[in-house]
Amino acid sequence: MKPQLVPQGGRVEHLGATVTDAGVNFAVYSESATRIWVSLFDEQDQETDRFELDVHQEHIRAGLIADIGAGTRYGLRADGPYDPAQGYFFDPAKLLVDPYARRLDRVFVRSPRLRLDRQEAVDTAPLVPKAIVGGGGNADVMPRRRAPQLMYELNVRGFTMRHPSVQGPLRGTVAGLTTKRVIDHFKYLGVDTVELMPVAAWIDDGHLPSLGLTNAWGYNPVTYFAPDPRLMPRGPQELRVMTDLYRKNGISVILDVVYNHTGEGDANGPVLSMMGLDAQTYYRFVEVDGQKHLVNDTGTGNTLRCDHPAVQRLVIESLRYWVQELGVSGFRFDLAPVLGREPGFNPNAELLQKIKADPVLSKALLVAEPWDPGPGGYQLGQFGKEFREWNDTYRDEVRSFWRGDDGKIGALAGKVAGSSEIFNFAGRKPTHGVNLLAVHDGFTLRDLVSYNDKHNEANGEGNRDGHSHNSSWNCGVEGETDDETINAARKRDVRALLATLFLSRGVPLIQQGDEMFRTQGGNNNAYAQDNEITWVDWENSDGALVDFVAALHKFRKAHSALTHEHFMTGQERHGVRDVVWLHPEGREMNEGDWRDSSASVLGMHLHDKGDDVLVWFNRRSEPVVARLPEGDWIVGIQSDDTFEIGFSEGTATLPPRSVVALVRPPAQD
Repeated sequence: MKPQLVPQGGRVEHLGATVTDAGVNFAVYSESATRIWVSLFDEQDQETDRFELDVHQEHIRAGLIADIGAGTRYGLRADGPYDPAQGYFFDPAKLLVDPYARRLDRVFVRSPRLRLDRQEAVDTAPLVPKAIVGGGGNADVMPRRRAPQLMYELNVRGFTMRHPSVQGPLRGTVAGLTTKRVIDHFKYLGVDTVELMPVAAWIDDGHLPSLGLTNAWGYNPVTYFAPDPRLMPRGPQELRVMTDLYRKNGISVILDVVYNHTGEGDANGPVLSMMGLDAQTYYRFVEVDGQKHLVNDTGTGNTLRCDHPAVQRLVIESLRYWVQELGVSGFRFDLAPVLGREPGFNPNAELLQKIKADPVLSKALLVAEPWDPGPGGYQLGQFGKEFREWNDTYRDEVRSFWRGDDGKIGALAGKVAGSSEIFNFAGRKPTHGVNLLAVHDGFTLRDLVSYNDKHNEANGEGNRDGHSHNSSWNCGVEGETDDETINAARKRDVRALLATLFLSRGVPLIQQGDEMFRTQGGNNNAYAQDNEITWVDWENSDGALVDFVAALHKFRKAHSALTHEHFMTGQERHGVRDVVWLHPEGREMNEGDWRDSSASVLGMHLHDKGDDVLVWFNRRSEPVVARLPEGDWIVGIQSDDTFEIGFSEGTATLPPRSVVALVRPPAQD
């Protein structure tokens, strides 16, 4: 049977392509389009039919096409005014991807023809991925409701491309994460929440093809439902298989999502989807001298208009799809202030309130990256008790302390205590802060202690890209070296940093490979390196460091004094104080001690329900004798296990450049 449009048969309730008993219903939102068509394609990528959507209600155009079903390949075309200076980019020659498409038949590839002026009338169908109509859905699931204990950020391709147990076509894919050895690695470390960097279909940044580079991170999406075929070549079901398997192993999967911009870029970018359907609905504009310009609060050329009802619906429905249909348990929101821009940030913005109140999403793990590059974009601590937030102040202050910066002893105490100055209000707890030392955007931990400066030459931008303020140090030589003394110092410093992370209040987050001493050769902005720079080198991993991270997590879980869900007060309760800050001479830190700019040793004595833990941070390059509180103490865990800690007459000799956690010995019968 030949496909045919059912006159006035379209329904507007569900956007996108919906299989019905009578065919496939298509519905598209556009306030400015005068006509919208659905183009159908065969398996040879030839357009076989084109049908105009003949139902128009409340800015939604819909149509029912009979005699087609699941597996049909399609795209959209839209007509309307063409006036880029006024924010209109309509051109029926541009094939557009349905914003609600669930699956694409190929990846996005840049071409100059995707942004040609309408008068060129070049059909872009051969260049644009086709959406594939989905079939029956999975049984709905709800998020796995577990407070995270250890989060692990990974890039699907970078994590699996060189894994010895991931072979052949599984490399670089979500399916590669389902192998037993991958899961065993997470379970050994104690990871209970895996955060996947963006998996929605993306396109390379405009300048990369000429440099012979590709986007390796995925922070340039075109769609919000459809996964990238590179990561899920057999379709979105691959993710559901993974999330089901991880649930059985006690691990939640959350997605890094980019609801702040799309890969269509600025007014000179490719017209691929929302730009051609109704740019003024989906993107934010500002009028200057009678012309409309795309707002660039994201640094990528456009900014999603998150205060528009159609965009809010797109965000909410796509988030619910990833949870209910594909089984993820939450999200990390890239440049999250854009979600609340009106255009200035409003913590009570409508979209944020809708996410918090949604019956599905309110039960998910919600994590904000609480800054964007736009005006007033730094909003750490402002996302409410429903969100956890990446805490960059933790990263900066802990790095600065261990680098040796003056006057950092008080800042260290504030960070390891849970950053109460940021989170202790409106019912929030220490675990609303996600503590991080290194993530995808910046140095790896190994590079943090191996390079004073970034080395991004491979990115083709003359080393101008990436952050210049890294609070890093190289231990004496810039970059890789055969000097065993320097290499030992670097490993010692990484172990001290990791111990600090795991002995702090808040949720610890580590990035892929930092537990193995992974390097990116000093590249702190490796977004364009889908190669050995970002691929985890499993064969040369530091097994002893992996063991140490696992031991840190085990020690953390065993001691409620480290993880109790309240902010430390130092006040006495039932004859006990929850924290006492100690000078190495054994006295409680006084005002003069906190003001001492050269202070480099700090003791943190924690107590919770009979659990006593005494943590010493020593950044000096020599051993330090620290006087201990009365009673017996033994070593619980130490970052430098090559040093034998000596106890003598109420003191302990602390290793240089190290963290030591002491505990009370078990009571003897």
